[in-house]
This record gives sequence, structure tokens and C-alpha cells, in this order.
Amino acid sequence: MQFGGALAVSLMPRAGALGVVTLRLAVAAVVLLAVCRPRLRGHSRADWGTVVAFGVAMGAMNGLFYQAVARIPLGPAVTLEVLGPLALSVLASRRAVNLIWAGLALAGVFLLGGGGFESLDPVGAAFALGAGAMWAAYIVFSARTGRRFPQADGLALAMAVAAVLFLPLGIAESGMKLLDPVTLGLGAGVAMLSSVLPYTLELLALRRLPASTFAVLMSLEPALAALAGFLLLHQALSAAQALAIALVIAASMGAVRTQVGRGKAKGLEDAAQGIAS
Repeated sequence: MQFGGALAVSLMPRAGALGVVTLRLAVAAVVLLAVCRPRLRGHSRADWGTVVAFGVAMGAMNGLFYQAVARIPLGPAVTLEVLGPLALSVLASRRAVNLIWAGLALAGVFLLGGGGFESLDPVGAAFALGAGAMWAAYIVFSARTGRRFPQADGLALAMAVAAVLFLPLGIAESGMKLLDPVTLGLGAGVAMLSSVLPYTLELLALRRLPASTFAVLMSLEPALAALAGFLLLHQALSAAQALAIALVIAASMGAVRTQVGRGKAKGLEDAAQGIAS
């Protein structure tokens, strides 16, 4: 996701923020529809409502985020965006211990952001926060879509919805620039790195993880953005940034271990009840 974001930033001078989003969603939709070949019949009205909501959340999340990175650096943008999943982890969790992991991750996120965002473009920061809210909605509807549709069929349909919604915006901003071979090639790279692969893996993960645990795991995004900046842009990590990465990793590990421990305890309880009966 973060390497795709870095590639998208380099593509914006050629196609604009909305043009990059359009290329990303359109190429991803074509690839997923070709691979999944989802059935269009046999789905209820509630199924289609979930897919449409998923597609709207996905498109809005991408559009707002790319408007943010067009105005502020990638690292702070991801740092602000991840506050959405962190808020979801607090709201969706029913266990007090998950509040600890969310708080630990939140401390790491703010530390990675330098402890403050006063120097950032306020409009860019607002777009990043909006993208975070849509990211939380994306997590919720991705999980619901994964339960209603087999394999990645729901994701393919939702991606098509998002692509159709953004196509007029991309054409209005970039026009024929979107058909330039180099721009198309780079856009296809962004689509594969930032949409096709991560969204498919996330949908599969949400079939196995509760939304609260998944949301805390998303706090790794700023850490991975810092790693991508180090590898691609040769940006050295400060001691504070290294500590921030350690905090979000610890929070993610704690959230997963808590969920695994809860699952084992539930399994033992069920086994004990079976023996008793």
C-alpha cells in the first residue's frame, strides 16, 4: 500500500490527484472483474446495498487521501488517516484491554507525526482526517461484503462501483492525459500495489479477524510508510520515529495475542461443556 502511495505521488504531476484515483480504481476494477468473474444474479437487495456502500466508502477514502497527499507529505497524511481505524477499534471493542492497545498505537502514531501537525496545510490535514473516517467505514463494509459474497466477488463489484463514481471526476480534471501510455502504465502499477493486492488480502483477513483487532493492525501503516520512505527516499529514521514504530508494532502484537487468547479460552470452555454434557 505504501509503495503504491509513493508511486502515486510521483504520478500526480502527470495526471492530477483525481486522475490518479480514477486510474487506480478503474484498472483495479478491470483486473478484479476479469479474475473473479462475479455473478450478478442471485443476490438480495441487502447484498447490493452493502456492495454499493463499500464502493462509495472505498472511492471516498481514496479520493480524500490523494487530495491530502497532494498538499502534505505522505508520512503525516498516513499518520492522520490511521486515526480513523484507531477510533473504530475503540468503538467496536467490547474488552477494556483493547483500549490499552489502541492507546499505545495512538501514542506511537502521534510520536511518528512529530508530536504535532501545526506546520501542515490545514486543508490537507482535513482531507487526511476525512480519509480516515472513510477508512473506518471501509473496514466495516469490507467485513460485511466478505460475509455476503464468496471469494473476492464483492470486492470486485464494489471496486467497479467506486470506479464508475470517480470516472467523471478524473476525466474532468485530466482528460486525455489519462490515456498517455506512460501514465496508464504507472496507474496500473498503483492499482496493483495499492488496490488489487492489499484490498483482496484485507477482505480475506476480515473474515478471520474482528473489526477492532483489524483496525489496530492498521496502525502499522505509518510505520510501513516510514520504512518505504527509508528504502525509496533514503530518509533516515530518528530515535523518536524508531520508538513510534516499536509502539505501534507492540500494540498490533498485543491486539492479536489478546484475540488469539480469547479464542483459545472460548475453545476450552466449549470443550469443557461438551465433556460435561
